[in-house]
Amino acid sequence: MSVLRKHVLLPKDIEKKLPSFEEDENVPFRQKVVYLKFFSPYNGWRWYVTSYDPKTKIFFGLVRGWEDEWGYFSLEELESVTINVGKHKIPAIERDLWFTPKTVGDLAKEGEIPERVIYS
Repeated sequence: MSVLRKHVLLPKDIEKKLPSFEEDENVPFRQKVVYLKFFSPYNGWRWYVTSYDPKTKIFFGLVRGWEDEWGYFSLEELESVTINVGKHKIPAIERDLWFTPKTVGDLAKEGEIPERVIYS
């Protein structure tokens, strides 16, 4: 069985730009910058990354799934989710290759995320 993915979920050049949890923790939610967006074309879930710990490969950000919530999620977890298509395992989560970093407030203004998830 193989996993078919045509791009890297976390390229090194983007990883270097992500702030640590400590650097981002006191930034008001509306002003946090979302650097990456992951999504599943199969169930509509989205993950918006605002910070990252390269040692543990854990992200912090907004998860829009069954519920909308801020929390932690791992790169390993995102990379491991697949669906079976014939004899192949197809990645179920992709990086939005056309996403441009924006603040949470700007994403709310654009309707990308709901205002109700912004705490400050």
